[in-house]
Amino acid sequence: MIKRTRRTAAVLAALLLSAVGCTAAGGPAPARLAGSGGPAPSTAAGAPAASAAGRGFTLVASGDVLPHTSVIRQGAADAEGGGYDFRPMFSGVRPVVSAADLALCHMETVYGEDGGPYTGYPAFVSPPEIADALKHTGYDGCSTASNHTLDDGADGLRRTLDRFDKVGLKHAGSARTAAEAAAVTLYTAGSAEVAHLAYTYGTNGHPMPEGQPWAVGLMQRDTIVADARAARKAGADVVLVSVHWGTEWQTEPDATQLSLGRELTASQTGGRPDIDLVLGTHAHVPQAYEKVNGTWIVYGMGDQVAGQMFNHSGEEDPRGSYGSIGRFTFVPPAAAGQRWQVTKAEFVPQWMDRGAGRVVNLAEGLAAHPDREDYRTAQEAVTEAVLSRGAAKEGLTMGR
Repeated sequence: MIKRTRRTAAVLAALLLSAVGCTAAGGPAPARLAGSGGPAPSTAAGAPAASAAGRGFTLVASGDVLPHTSVIRQGAADAEGGGYDFRPMFSGVRPVVSAADLALCHMETVYGEDGGPYTGYPAFVSPPEIADALKHTGYDGCSTASNHTLDDGADGLRRTLDRFDKVGLKHAGSARTAAEAAAVTLYTAGSAEVAHLAYTYGTNGHPMPEGQPWAVGLMQRDTIVADARAARKAGADVVLVSVHWGTEWQTEPDATQLSLGRELTASQTGGRPDIDLVLGTHAHVPQAYEKVNGTWIVYGMGDQVAGQMFNHSGEEDPRGSYGSIGRFTFVPPAAAGQRWQVTKAEFVPQWMDRGAGRVVNLAEGLAAHPDREDYRTAQEAVTEAVLSRGAAKEGLTMGR
């Protein structure tokens, strides 16, 4: 069974310069072209032209969607005539998300019944209308493996994936049946078949539902590698792995992230890497991007949507509202059997403005409101974290 759908100062100044006056080489990806699977491959300087047999694609991926009680209240306030509407909350990043050929989010929580009741921390049960907003924003699917996936047991998991089906979102990382757990989630982007796999370090002590040991993907090196190889056999040209990992409130990747990241990116079959990109979530703060063994790892994208956050010291921590969107441009290999190459790697800094109840694209926000010191502070913090392991030397730039 295969699921398919179309679809601090000098460095910052340089990145800001590259983000202004977007050009074909430095701007955001063009909008999806109806019936084409995406824009024509880039022929910008330094990016190899696609072979005649294939078209490249852009991928965007973003961090945790974590609806605290205040987020739920905002969704109710934005709805006209009752219910919940989270579309305005995501409107600031919709241009970035919808312009990509493939867009993936991370849905950290599970959904309740229509009409509620809904809860925030510590056991999250979220309004299913969030899925509608994610689809409207332009996401094609989400990773759904997290430490909160079993907050409402098998019923919460089922309701979440049922809503995804209803609105047309794909998913990876949790499953309602053994067959669904064994299936490979595949997307078509450009001329590539792209597999998405997702795993979590644990489920906050909640056991797997009785008789459903496959309900949530658990983060084990051998399992991930085996699944990646199975995805190749299922036809995947590109394999993406989402991992819910790391130490909360720690900007630096922890020892497990570093060691597992090395192992995953080193794994090869016939000289070809088994995994083409690693996307991390969970830490609540932006973490570094790094190229390891020739493969990009995003250790943590931070939260995309969250309410008021308190760190381990019990203090409110503004970093819980900071995040990044990763954007990667892939082009086909020059010869059969070789890997698809990332020719452009970008991060788009974002901020959850809790006062306004909106996700802000910080580069765009500062371009429009250069006097906003809160925007500038957030962007500098995100940039410092993202570049903390030398990604700029590997070509990572700030996008808009």
